[in-house]
Amino acid sequence: MQEALKKYFGFDSFRPLQREIVEAVLAKHDVFALMPTGAGKSLCFQLPAVLLPGITIVISPLIALMKDQVDGLNAAGIPATFLNSSLDGRELYDRMRALENGEYKLLYIAPERFPASGFLEFLDRLNISLCVVDEAHCISEWGHDFRADYRNLRILRDRFPNAPIMAVTATATEQVLTDILEQLQLRADTNIFRASFDRKNLIYQVWPKRGGMAQLVGYLDKKKGESGIVYCLSRDSTEKMAASLKAQGHNAMAYHAGLERNVRAKTQELFDRDKVDIICATIAFGMGIDKPNVR
Repeated sequence: MQEALKKYFGFDSFRPLQREIVEAVLAKHDVFALMPTGAGKSLCFQLPAVLLPGITIVISPLIALMKDQVDGLNAAGIPATFLNSSLDGRELYDRMRALENGEYKLLYIAPERFPASGFLEFLDRLNISLCVVDEAHCISEWGHDFRADYRNLRILRDRFPNAPIMAVTATATEQVLTDILEQLQLRADTNIFRASFDRKNLIYQVWPKRGGMAQLVGYLDKKKGESGIVYCLSRDSTEKMAASLKAQGHNAMAYHAGLERNVRAKTQELFDRDKVDIICATIAFGMGIDKPNVR
């Protein structure tokens, strides 16, 4: 386990709770992990995926997050792929054949794909060793981000009885936690982990708004060349903000759900590669994006 941690992820030691969670998964226990964004949830299932035989399936609600994680895994030498609506028919076919041939260790899929004709039969042909439900709070009607398609995931327990189920989220009340355990039919001996939400490396500041745009530009002028996100309340305001910042000499682009899929993917890629410093975005952007130099 320690060897794989260093080889694939470049770390000499685990963050709090990561070792315990990985050990529980490798021991074939169901796991529920409540950890804040940035605490290293992804490693808790990506490392077991490398060590377990067969394939790990990860159910994720965000296309941008799938691409981000798959790109990172492939760069680390871990064969991973995703199946979602961003692929054309040929790409989908090629990836499904490669999955059946055992060419990948991780498969990211959206919950909407489960009811699709023949999809469960396709999964039956894979050697699935672990099922991961990311953003697991989406399954609960008591949660703030309920998605009806997550209810389809009840089938995981019956369909893959020998594969442990891991549910991970950064947000869950006790009521939501109980609902997740019930909806996913997690076993009575499920290992439950809760990490501290006290993030020593984060600073929250609130400033009175005086002059809005001029105030923001004055701040950004001191941060020239650094990586950051400006969140806006509407799609239109993200584009106006990006245009204004460009006019002030800043390298900025807009990101929102109304943009074409390929434009969103390209924008994210440019941000990841430090070709763009500032993303002006709605809350459609940012959840789970792994970019260590965002300031």
